[in-house]
Amino acid sequence: MKKLIYCILLISFMMITTGIQAQKTIRVIPKEIDDVLLNPGMGFSTFQRFNGDTLNVGLKWTEGHPIEYQPFRGTLINKNHPMTTIAYFRIYWKYLEPEEGKFNWDLIDTALKTAKERNQTLMLRVAPHGPGTSDTDVPSWYRAMVGAKTEWPPVGKKWMIVPNDSIYAFYFGRLITELGKRYDGNPDLESVDLAIVGAWGEGAGANLLKDEIRKKLVNAYTDNFKKTPLLALLTDEKTNMYALSQANVGWRVDCLGDMGGFRPNYSHMEDVYPQRINNFGVKEAWKKAPVSFEVCWVMQKWKDEGWDIEYIIEQSLKWHISTFNAKSSSVPEEWIPSVNRWLKKMGYRFVLRNFSYADLVSPNDVLKFKSWWENKGVAPCYKDFSLAFRLKSNSNEKIFITDADIKQWLPGDIIYDNSLTIPKDFPHGIYDLQVAIIDKNDKKPKVNLAIQGRDNEGWYQLGKIEVK
Repeated sequence: MKKLIYCILLISFMMITTGIQAQKTIRVIPKEIDDVLLNPGMGFSTFQRFNGDTLNVGLKWTEGHPIEYQPFRGTLINKNHPMTTIAYFRIYWKYLEPEEGKFNWDLIDTALKTAKERNQTLMLRVAPHGPGTSDTDVPSWYRAMVGAKTEWPPVGKKWMIVPNDSIYAFYFGRLITELGKRYDGNPDLESVDLAIVGAWGEGAGANLLKDEIRKKLVNAYTDNFKKTPLLALLTDEKTNMYALSQANVGWRVDCLGDMGGFRPNYSHMEDVYPQRINNFGVKEAWKKAPVSFEVCWVMQKWKDEGWDIEYIIEQSLKWHISTFNAKSSSVPEEWIPSVNRWLKKMGYRFVLRNFSYADLVSPNDVLKFKSWWENKGVAPCYKDFSLAFRLKSNSNEKIFITDADIKQWLPGDIIYDNSLTIPKDFPHGIYDLQVAIIDKNDKKPKVNLAIQGRDNEGWYQLGKIEVK
């Protein structure tokens, strides 16, 4: 016992005389905030418009035609509509390929450029045609090739040509192939809808396709979009199953909120979506790729019909919604509190619950830490972002990128314990220890966390640490 006491005293004396300080564990419990967070890849989107543009009036909207750009009014605020990080553009085939084999990429280039200028990324769908008028038809050169017949009896006006003809798979598939070659991985392109047939590209009659045609059309997307996420329309079991067999494909539907607007005792919310989600193999797809919904009509229609906004919201959250296209139409004023609650759950929402670290570290050593996070949203973040820490003083700073896989941070608790290696030549001093979720390329923070402590650059303060 005397020897043990002597050793302890000796060690303590040596630490004092050599200037070595004992480490203390700092435990940080950040303060959670209740704000609506504007984050990449989630929330509402504008439609054929961008942040700051005037909204559609009443119950009408535009789609499929080239965007009619509004002069920028000097503000990104959307009156009666949430701010967004996403713009959605739907364009008919005829406008992208007005002449056979000659592509008008300027339509997409300009939309991508404008979205970036308005702090948005672009969701895109190329639709083969619209619903039966000359300005929504397939390209004139293709119409001349296939003849004047503009509808197919089993489907009616939603098929203006017969996609079961192999030349359709060749020509429309070629357009999608060239689209992928040009835009896959473009940082300003949020996602591409895997649209293969039907008016607006919504997939009417996809179940009638020959297997060889279906596969060629799906492969045009999955073979050429390896980086940009794909979202398949929830059309039929064969198409959705095949798409999922080829890639991690998300899904979308275009009539969220319908509670009986088409005919009595029938609605998309109760008679279509629950059944298709379970029967078409997409129930777990949200874990790897986004789920996106589009309003049926516009939200004012929901209100006029007396449909239950809370029920619609809860169903969408149950189905792991990340993004919602309200067609750039106003949110009814009385529903703004409900929409704000929706936005706080839609997509991902990261809260740092607890963070522990030592207050002292030496150069050429490791700084161990423990962290408990919670994703309070209903989906992961599908972006290739990184969890990073920064040591910052008045004269020095260094960013440490961790190996945390943010894409795997599903709803619920996440425990991430690791360490940071301090370079041997790192200057001594007192530093701020900060955390952020950053872009790997420019190393700038990209995600707003649901905690206090954010600085002007987007980093969150955890505490002080001494390097000595």
